This record gives sequence, C-alpha cells and structure tokens, in this order.
Amino acid sequence: MITREEAFELLKKYNKEDFHIQHAQTVEGTLRYFAKKLGHDEEYWGLVGLLHDIDFEMYPEEHCIKAPELLKEGGVEDDMIRSIVSHAYGMGVDVKPEHIMEKVLFATDELTGLIGACALMRPSKSVQDMELKSVKKKFKQPSFAAGCSRDVIKQGAEMLGWELDELIQETILAMRTCCD
Repeated sequence: MITREEAFELLKKYNKEDFHIQHAQTVEGTLRYFAKKLGHDEEYWGLVGLLHDIDFEMYPEEHCIKAPELLKEGGVEDDMIRSIVSHAYGMGVDVKPEHIMEKVLFATDELTGLIGACALMRPSKSVQDMELKSVKKKFKQPSFAAGCSRDVIKQGAEMLGWELDELIQETILAMRTCCD
C-alpha cells in the first residue's frame, strides 16, 4: 500500500492550490475519524480521503475519470482507486459506493465543504464551536455554499441508513479532530 507521505506527494503533484490541498486533508481526517468510530483501517480510509480529488484541480471536467490513470501511475492499488472513483457516482461516474467507507466518503465530501463554509461565517472561523443547528440553517439556503450539493449529502445519508442530522453532527465532530 502507498504510504501517507507518497500519497501526499502524489496529491501535490496534481494540486497546487492551498484550498484543494486543505480540502483533501480535511476529508482525510474526516475519514480517519469515521474509520476509528466504525472499527475500520484508519490508514487506508485516510489515504482514500487524501487522494479522493486528485484530478479535480487540473482536470475538473474529467473528475474521477482521469483519476485512475494518475493514481495508477502513482502506485495506488486498484481497490483504493475504485473507492476513490466511487465518490463521484451519479456525477459522470457509474461506480456505485458499496463499502461503508465509500458511502462515508460520498456523504461527507460535499458536507465537509458546507461545514467549512459555515465555519468561516462564525466569529471564531472554526468548527470547534460549530453547532448542528448552524449547519442545518445554512443547509436550507441553496445559495449558501452553492457548490456543495445538498442532494448528494442527502443521498449519502440515505446510502448509510443514517438520519441527516446524525451525518451532519458526526461530520462536525470528525472535522474537529483535524481542523481548526
């Protein structure tokens, strides 16, 4: 399996903007949190989170279509590539999330962006004092963080069999472990 250091160098090869690198690290930390909570391999889940948007900055029109090629060249194994690609299911990709980790990635990728945008609106600019009701309020405003698909977040909660509030609350807690 690729090491965390190798994965981070691979990420930086195709992502130069701080925003994209920070998002990758946020999703990495979020998946590590869920792996620990659910009794799975934190390292594996974290690497999937770190690499999930490897092609997004340079190839936004080919997101998760170009990724397998870039990941293979970087020495990433096929099962990990499949998991990474599955987070774009229904958005130009036919690889359906099946494993619990793939479903968590699908559900939390957009949600971490929404929660991060909510945090920036707070006086503290932090998730550390974020409350569920704050995110729910902004969730209902389609113009707020409009790039974060509420439909994908809801679909992810459904895939997991979780209530939307549970998904949001747990993702806030996850982000507290890896974000200021």
